[in-house]
Amino acid sequence: MLAEPDLAVFRSVMGRFPTGVTLLTQGSADDTAVITLNSLTSVSLDPLLILVSVKADGRMRPRVVRSGSFAVNVLTEEQRDLAQEFCRPDRSEGQAAMLRLAAVEGVTGNAVIPSAEAYFECVLDAQYQAGDHTLLIGRVVALAGGPGEPDPLVFHRGRFTRLPAARAEAA
Repeated sequence: MLAEPDLAVFRSVMGRFPTGVTLLTQGSADDTAVITLNSLTSVSLDPLLILVSVKADGRMRPRVVRSGSFAVNVLTEEQRDLAQEFCRPDRSEGQAAMLRLAAVEGVTGNAVIPSAEAYFECVLDAQYQAGDHTLLIGRVVALAGGPGEPDPLVFHRGRFTRLPAARAEAA
């Protein structure tokens, strides 16, 4: 029988996989909740499905299940401070979060950030327990891409980093 892998080693090894950084939002105006996530995966093109992973015992999962919808905002490097702020337990909520994000209410009733690299508005399609997390599968009902000029916010080896500068196209 194989030995159980060490948790610290597992975290270190998983940290070698660079990820984008997002803000998951549920609700808007006085009912806005926001958390920082780096677990966004495209699942299907037909229908359009994405997957996010949230703590099973966290505050966000029951909100998403109760409302049946959520939004995922893909952050730019310039929005690093938002990623850091909304991963804290004492993060802003309600109207204060809407103002901090410069968010607007999307078609699903969830906060979206027009200045984000992109955002996806979803209705909850399915949820699956996976250890101490819940996998939320969202059916994308609306999406938008930003100007595409800023660099995406990237998390790698336990810290924020940047992609190498793009090479100038050959003339």
